[in-house]
Amino acid sequence: MKKVLIDAFSLLSPITGIGRYTYEVSERLQKLSGDRYDIFFNYGLHKKELYGVLQKQTKSEHRVKKLQLFIKKFPLLKRASRELYVFFTKFYKVEYDLYFQPNFIPNPNIKAKKVISTIHDFSFMLQPHWHKKELINYYNKNFFKLIKKADHIITGSNFTKQEIISYLQIPQESISTIYHGVNHELYKPYPQDELKKTKIKLDLPKQFLLFVGSIEPRKNLLVLLEAYDLLPKEKKEELPLILVGFKGWQNKEVMKKIEKNKEHIRYLGYLLDIELAHLYNLATIFIYPSLYEGFGLPPLEAMACGAPAIVSRVASLPEVCGDAVLYIDPANIQEIRDKILTLLNDNKSREELSQKGKSQAALFSWDKSALEHLKVLKKVLAK
Repeated sequence: MKKVLIDAFSLLSPITGIGRYTYEVSERLQKLSGDRYDIFFNYGLHKKELYGVLQKQTKSEHRVKKLQLFIKKFPLLKRASRELYVFFTKFYKVEYDLYFQPNFIPNPNIKAKKVISTIHDFSFMLQPHWHKKELINYYNKNFFKLIKKADHIITGSNFTKQEIISYLQIPQESISTIYHGVNHELYKPYPQDELKKTKIKLDLPKQFLLFVGSIEPRKNLLVLLEAYDLLPKEKKEELPLILVGFKGWQNKEVMKKIEKNKEHIRYLGYLLDIELAHLYNLATIFIYPSLYEGFGLPPLEAMACGAPAIVSRVASLPEVCGDAVLYIDPANIQEIRDKILTLLNDNKSREELSQKGKSQAALFSWDKSALEHLKVLKKVLAK
């Protein structure tokens, strides 16, 4: 039986895009592996347990997360946490047949015959100001040096595949585009009686404009807030703006604007998956004005739930969303304002986008994604 190690360090933090990808693919690879692969997960410790989006934490997961919270309290430890994580793996003597790093940079201390790494985008290189200084320093020090250790690269879109070819001069036969998916058991249309409970719990208005994503610079929220502010007062009362997601970083100005306009804007923070699915269902319009994405999960999840969507025409987003959304230039405040008004005032267009969105989202599934990952694992192990 082949021994496979999957890096799962991203599952120890609140689950955002890379953590979601890691969990959904890993869970399915575990099920698909049968008696061919013995799969382990690296959290600094090597375990067979898959941590992450479980409602109840196991004892060992709880201990690991307590340690992480302790580290985050101390800036020096926090800055060194990635290095510490890599350092601890030096003490593991086990050699694996294959090491899969779903989060960019392969760990140089992992002993493995073959290495696969997923590159999600190049924002750390193209827009370093979108990220924390310690992360950029870590990437500058390690990415270009260690990515050469990968025998094969996976990425989530053809857009990013072309960036990899351009920036890393890696031959295209060594890169596989595998689209991310949607958990269709979770992100789907729900009956109104189920939605009512969440609507009451979160005190949601009858209609609202919804944004989902980390509160950080690349999501372009200041521009969204400016565009929303240009709406007539009666339209803001008709369509409050609700923001959901992990409180990222460099967001003081965003939070100030939200507080200043709290009559019409609410930030709900990080929600349970089922609450998020219900929120997508209840949204009058979903909006995603991101400046750059290697894939873009929230628009797809919103579309799967039937939310009519307004999305930036940049990077990978048109590749993923097809003709099932209304596109905007994320730098054009007036256009964003106009598209919100257009869709709000046109019930027929919203219904058409809702139907198109569900059809487009149906093309993407984590089951399909995991099967494609399994094919790449087999191919690399056979070399």
